[in-house]
Amino acid sequence: MFNPSNSVATLPRLAPPGAGLPKIELLFARLIFQFGRRTTSPAAAQATLGQEHDAILALASSRDAATGSKRVLIRRLPGLEDSSRHWSVFMTLDHLRIVNDSISGVVSDLLAGRVPPGAASTAAVKPSADVSAEVVGAFTASCRRLEGIVAAAPAAALATPLRYAHPWFGPLDAAGWFFMAGFHLRLHRKQVELILANAEG
Repeated sequence: MFNPSNSVATLPRLAPPGAGLPKIELLFARLIFQFGRRTTSPAAAQATLGQEHDAILALASSRDAATGSKRVLIRRLPGLEDSSRHWSVFMTLDHLRIVNDSISGVVSDLLAGRVPPGAASTAAVKPSADVSAEVVGAFTASCRRLEGIVAAAPAAALATPLRYAHPWFGPLDAAGWFFMAGFHLRLHRKQVELILANAEG
């Protein structure tokens, strides 16, 4: 179905996907991430992932499908690429689904003693503009898959000798990638809150 809000003529001019963050902001984000990674246990990371999932699910489920699919231009949150600030709630959940499944693959490979092929890219995990309410269930499933992979491994095993590089935060072991999942959900939960506030304002 054609959605006028997704027409090229109506789209704002934003930086291209993968453009990253301003240098000072990226440096600050790395410091916050590194501190959180060092001070967060796998159990605490698991709890954060569950809490953020529940908060996002509550927000997405509290509105009708028309509101969930409405693209809204928001101010850029710290840690959010410029290209990501004209999304709908459903687009944000689609992005989270894609990232969660990517992290599941990375964690599984590292736990199995393999380095994933290729390079991680923020440009490769952007959502579909035409995603529907079905993404809500897919988002939950992606969180549950990741939780299951980590729960099946001893906590000590997550400190894998092999690492795979995140484009902003550098080489991470399996524990680092799992911490990234909750860290990432927290940012986009704030994005969903802002989208809804602007959609209804």
